[in-house]
Amino acid sequence: MKESAKAKRIQRHQRRGKNQSKLNLVSLMDIFTILVFFLMVNSSSDVQVLNQNKKIELPVSNADQMPKEALALAVTGENILVGGRPIVKVADMRAFDGDVEPLLKAELDYQSARARSPAPDAGRPITIVADKELPYELLKKIMSTCVDAGYASISLAVSRQVAQEA
Repeated sequence: MKESAKAKRIQRHQRRGKNQSKLNLVSLMDIFTILVFFLMVNSSSDVQVLNQNKKIELPVSNADQMPKEALALAVTGENILVGGRPIVKVADMRAFDGDVEPLLKAELDYQSARARSPAPDAGRPITIVADKELPYELLKKIMSTCVDAGYASISLAVSRQVAQEA
């Protein structure tokens, strides 16, 4: 019995489907394993970059303890920055008579409300990045405002002292 053209076409199509190559999963698994190890190694870095302003010269310290991640408050020559945004002018902060500056406190309260985790018993952590020549009176006002806003765990950013060879 003679096969119809349609039946021959269907058989040809089925034969072609059987000859298609299959995906080699072993090589894909190797690639993904290498990719996972690469990402794991590169994501575990101990370096924290806090000082991106070249005008700020941090004090030098021989502290060995690495800082924990915290909100960064930077004091430049002109502005006080919280999270990289200018909040208060340094001149206005110096001229302010009280201990708790209201604009800075409002921003810190806002940042505290944005935090997803509850405040620890010791207070929320904050890191102050300031020049080593910052007057103590200004630092005291900034720290008082931080404590009043619930940021009682205050750290000062410093540069690590490089051990000198004898």
